[in-house]
Amino acid sequence: EVQLVESGGGLVQARGSLRLSCLVSGFTFDEAWVIGWFRQAPGKGREGLSCITTYDGSTNYADSAKGRFTISIDNNKNTVFLQLDSLKPEDTAVYYCTAKFRTQQVVELSEVEFDCWGQGTQVTVSL
Repeated sequence: EVQLVESGGGLVQARGSLRLSCLVSGFTFDEAWVIGWFRQAPGKGREGLSCITTYDGSTNYADSAKGRFTISIDNNKNTVFLQLDSLKPEDTAVYYCTAKFRTQQVVELSEVEFDCWGQGTQVTVSL
């Protein structure tokens, strides 16, 4: 059974940083997967931020994430990270990790592309 468990969320002041982690179990990173990060702010739909391939580490970023968010992967630990820098109050949301099975290339950051989801971790940015 594939499981995705997010951690690292919390309360941070504006201009601060957080590093989110997604621990993946049920498959190994020597298989070809795409791991992504989305977020959902109160009253809004789910927004794709970034994804990375376990095949060669290729990445894709949404415009809203470019320059402030960085996705990375630790193949030995089956973990994907999302570094959040220069945070703003409008970044407040639940952040979700997601996976797409058996794919070697980055995909469009759309919910329908992905096959399974974690439970999410709350990020709250205060003024």
